[in-house]
Amino acid sequence: MAEEGYSPAGKRRLHGIFVAYVFGVLAFLLLLGWAESLGLSRHWIGPVFLFVTVMAYAAIGIWGRTTDPEEYYVAGRRIPPMYNGMAAAADWMSAASFLSLAGALYLQGFSGSQGQSGGLAYLLGWTGGFCLVAMLIAPQLRAMGLYTVPDFFLVRYGGRWPRRIAALSAVLCSFTYLVAQIYGVGLIASRLTGVQFEIGIMLGLGGVLLCSFLGGMRAITWTQVAQYVVLLLAFLIPVSWLAYKQVGNPLAPLVYGTQLEKIGGLEDALRASPAEREVAALYLGRAQDYEARLRDVDAALAAERERLQQRLHLLRHGNAEVGELMAASRELSALPANAEQARARWSRAMREDYERARPLAGLPPHLQPFAGDPDGTPAEREAFEVSRRNFLALMFCLMVGTAGLPHLLTRYYTVPSVAAARTSVAWSLFFITLLYISAPALAVLVKFEVMQNLVGIRFDALPGWIMQWTRLDSSLLSIEDINGDGVLQFGEIRLGADMIMLATPELGGLPYVVSGLVAAGGLAAALSTADGLLLTISNALVRDMALQEIRRMPSPEQRVILTKFVLLVVAMLAAFVAALKSSEILSLVTASFSLAASAFVPAMVLGIFWRGASRAGAVAGMLAGLATTLYYMLVHAPMLRGWFGVDGLGALWWDIQPGLAGVFGVPVGLCVTWLASRVLPRDR
Repeated sequence: MAEEGYSPAGKRRLHGIFVAYVFGVLAFLLLLGWAESLGLSRHWIGPVFLFVTVMAYAAIGIWGRTTDPEEYYVAGRRIPPMYNGMAAAADWMSAASFLSLAGALYLQGFSGSQGQSGGLAYLLGWTGGFCLVAMLIAPQLRAMGLYTVPDFFLVRYGGRWPRRIAALSAVLCSFTYLVAQIYGVGLIASRLTGVQFEIGIMLGLGGVLLCSFLGGMRAITWTQVAQYVVLLLAFLIPVSWLAYKQVGNPLAPLVYGTQLEKIGGLEDALRASPAEREVAALYLGRAQDYEARLRDVDAALAAERERLQQRLHLLRHGNAEVGELMAASRELSALPANAEQARARWSRAMREDYERARPLAGLPPHLQPFAGDPDGTPAEREAFEVSRRNFLALMFCLMVGTAGLPHLLTRYYTVPSVAAARTSVAWSLFFITLLYISAPALAVLVKFEVMQNLVGIRFDALPGWIMQWTRLDSSLLSIEDINGDGVLQFGEIRLGADMIMLATPELGGLPYVVSGLVAAGGLAAALSTADGLLLTISNALVRDMALQEIRRMPSPEQRVILTKFVLLVVAMLAAFVAALKSSEILSLVTASFSLAASAFVPAMVLGIFWRGASRAGAVAGMLAGLATTLYYMLVHAPMLRGWFGVDGLGALWWDIQPGLAGVFGVPVGLCVTWLASRVLPRDR
C-alpha cells in the first residue's frame, strides 16, 4: 500500500469526499450570506467563521489520529500527487503569502522601495524556488525513503554531526517561520472575534495543535487540503469583485493593467496637491522636533513631562470638560518612563515622520522599475544600483531558501514514488500560481480604491471599518488629521502590509460575510503552515537529536508520543514570542529563508550531485554558511542589535539588507564545503 498509494476505488472515494467538502464550504457561505441579509449581526459572523473552520480542521485531525510512525511522519507514503500538491500549496501559502504579499506590493510597488526590497521579487523568488525543488531536491530525497531532512545528512555523510547541525538548523529556520504564522493567527482570530491579540493567538493555536498533535503528517495533509479550498475562495472572491466593480470584468489578472495607468495619473495629482504638500510639511516639522529632542533626551523628557503636568493642572482648575481631562491624563501617563524608552520611541517616531514627509507618504511610484534614476545625479544612480542589487538578492534568497525549507521538502516524502514526487511539485506550482497571479492585481485594485474613493472623504463620514481597524492595532491602520482640515489626505493614512488583504472586502463594499471568509482564509494559510512547521521542529528535536543520544531506544509508538509532547511545548513557546509583536510577518519569513538556504542547500546539493563531498566538508560548510548569515543578521538588524546589545559593528556589505544575508551565506557554504572536502582527510 505504501508503494502503490490508494487503489482506484480509494481514489474515487477521495474525489467524492473532496467534491462534497467543496460544495459544503460553498453552501456554508451562502447560508451565512442569507443570514446576514436577514439581519444577522457581524458580531456573530466572525466568531461563527472562526468556530466552524477551526472545528472542521480539528475534526480532520481527530479522524486522522495515529501512533503509527509511518503514518505520523510521512502519511504512509501514499498521498496522491494532486492532493499532495494541494497540501503543499496550502503549506506554502503561509500568512506571508496570503496576508502580506499583496500588502507588500501595495506599499513597495513592483520593485520595492529604497529602504526595503520586495515587490515582484517575492513572486519570482518563491515561484522559481519550486523549479529548484522539482529539478534538484524532491525526487532525489524521495528516492532515499527518508522521514526528515536531517535524515539525508545522516544517510549521505554518516556520523552524528551532519545530522545534529541539520536538526539545529531546521529548528532555527522553522521556528522563525513559525513565529510569523502564530502572529498571523493572533491577528486574524482577534479580528474575527474582537478579543485581544494574545487571546486570539491561543484560540487559533488550539486548531493547530488538534491537527498536528493527534495525527502528525497524516492529519496535517488532509487538513491542508481542506484549508487550501478555503484560502483559494477567500483570495479570489474579493479580487474578482474589485476587478468587476472597477473595470466590469472579474478576471483580475487579465484586466488590472488598465488601472495601472490610472494610478500613475492619481500619483501625479497627489504629488501636486497643495493639501498633500501641507501634510508632508507638517510631518517634516514633527520629525525635526523629534530629532531636536534626541540631542538631549533627559532634558527633553523632563520638559515634556513638566509641560503636560502644567496643562493638566490648568485644566483641573479651569473647569474643563471630563473628556479633555481624561485625554490630558492619558497623554501624561503615556510618556516614556525613562530616557532609554524615550530614545527608542522618539527615534522610531522620527523615522516614521521623515518617511511620511516624502511624496506619496514615502510610497514609491507603483510602476517605478527601481528606486533612484540610472540617468540622474550620482546619488540617484547609487540608489538605483542599491535597489536593483537588493531586488536580485531577495530573489536569490527566496529561490534557494525554498529549495532548503525542511517543512516543505518533507511534503514530498508522503507520495508513493519518485515520479509522483515530480508530479506533486508540478501540482504545487499550479495551485500556488492560481493565487500568485492575482496578488499584483489585488495590490493595484486596492491602491486605486484608496486613492480614488477614500482620499478626500471627511473624517466624520469615514466608513466604520476604518475605526474598527484603528482600534484593533494602530500599526495596521492609523489615520490622523494633522492639518486640521477635516478631510482625509493620502499622507494622513498609514497602512500596514499585514492588513491590506483583510480590509479588502470592506474597502470594496462587499457584505461582511466575505470579510469573515477572507479572515478565515488567512487563518487557514497560517494554520496550515504552522502545522507543518511544528511537526518539523518536534521531529528534529526528538527524532534527529534527543533519540540519538539515548542508549536504550524507545519503541516507535513511544517516539511518536514524545514527539507530540515536544510539539506542544514548541507551540506554546512560539505563541509567547509572537505575542511580543517584534517584527512584521514578511521580515521574519525572509530571515527564515536566508537561514534555510545557507544551512541546507550547499551541502545538500553537493551531496546529491558530487561524490567527492565529505562529512568534514559538509560540517564545515554548514557551519560556515549558517554562521555568516547569522552574523550579518545580528550585527545589522536594528531589533536584534537592541536585544543583544551590539551596535556599530560595520556598514552593510554592498548595501545588502540584513534579512537577505543568505546571499552571503550560500556561496560561503558552497566554497567551504568544496574546499574542506578536497583538503581535509576523508571519512572513515
